[in-house]
Amino acid sequence: MKTQTIIATGASSGLGFEVIRQLLEEPQQETAYTVIIGARDAQRTIANLAQLQYDNSRHRAVVLRLELTDLKSVHEFAGNALARVPDLTPVNTLFLNAGMSKDAGPSSNGSKWCDAQVVNQLSQHYLIHLLRNKLIASKSRIVVVSSGGIRRGDPARAETSLLANSGADGFTVYVDSKLTQLMNAHWWRRQLAGSCTVVAVSPGLIPDTGIFRNYDQEKRPTMASTDAKTVEEGARSLLRAFTCTDMPEDPDRIFLTSWGEWWEKSEIQASLDKELQNKWSPSKNDIRRD
Repeated sequence: MKTQTIIATGASSGLGFEVIRQLLEEPQQETAYTVIIGARDAQRTIANLAQLQYDNSRHRAVVLRLELTDLKSVHEFAGNALARVPDLTPVNTLFLNAGMSKDAGPSSNGSKWCDAQVVNQLSQHYLIHLLRNKLIASKSRIVVVSSGGIRRGDPARAETSLLANSGADGFTVYVDSKLTQLMNAHWWRRQLAGSCTVVAVSPGLIPDTGIFRNYDQEKRPTMASTDAKTVEEGARSLLRAFTCTDMPEDPDRIFLTSWGEWWEKSEIQASLDKELQNKWSPSKNDIRRD
């Protein structure tokens, strides 16, 4: 029997939880999964997992507390997650699904960046730093959940829109932070070349997720919206990124769409500037100092 270990953020509800459900409840699989989930509300996530119909003699789900607006919590989660993985057991997949869409108000923990930027990019970048040695030893796949909204992101605007108290609305913050996240994915792809596979993937437009909870009701997309997909469909799109082997020869083409196609570089052009990739990918020590 094959075994797979997955460390996941943003898997306590919505799309991420549906991904875990589909993995664990798949009846025909020949793989035993250990899934380590970081969750703000660990007890609620444990209760949700208890409702799933999966073989717990084969699969194991571990829930650890993780508050992505707090980098100390990220540091603790990384240590606790690694402690759950035996030395010779690889981490096959790091699944970075956590996301927030929220106006750029005050920071929850004193960062110069708004909460959505800390959650969508900075904290998950820091988590990769903390897990880096294990990921390299494991030859892991890093799955970064992105968004087609990156095409509306603006690298110049992000300099100010993503600051705490900038006043930028939730949509602007979301697309700009997702653009910096994609830049960061490119940076990690370069840093880990030859050791790890980095894939950015879009689930498509999924109205029935919590990502839109901070939007005014009239601004929220619905299932009547063009290209809208169900949570189940979106999760299947994300799961493609776990196992796909048809990566383009051009290493910059890391973005897998919800239709299963690899976007051309022209679609992700704003994320390809290496100087900007470097700028939005601070070192572990710089993050700690700031």
